[in-house]
Amino acid sequence: QVQLVESGGGWVQTGGSLRLACAASTRTGIRYSMAWFRQAPGKDREFVAAISAIGGNTRFGDSVKGRFTISRDNGGNTMWLQMNSLKPEDTAVYSCASSISSGYQTFSRESPYAYWGQGTQVTVSS
Repeated sequence: QVQLVESGGGWVQTGGSLRLACAASTRTGIRYSMAWFRQAPGKDREFVAAISAIGGNTRFGDSVKGRFTISRDNGGNTMWLQMNSLKPEDTAVYSCASSISSGYQTFSRESPYAYWGQGTQVTVSS
């Protein structure tokens, strides 16, 4: 089982930056491929970014490419999402998710992710 807790959300003006963190705790200590998703009011959940368990492979949603970066610490217990050049359309609840894949893969669809955090609100004002 994996428990996930996000932090770092808040309010920022257009063009600003925020850094989200996701703290993961597992009983086994195994690293898993993880991701960030977001959901704005009235919209479907959207893939933001993913990082593999090993190898540091990353993948980004089209709407955030070139503005967001994803990383994790060497121990694999903390994942970050650095968000730059934020736009009002980035406003959403951001959730981190963990798969049960411990390999080199990254996933942009929701189905591989078995565990989800509660989410943190990001608001970008114009």
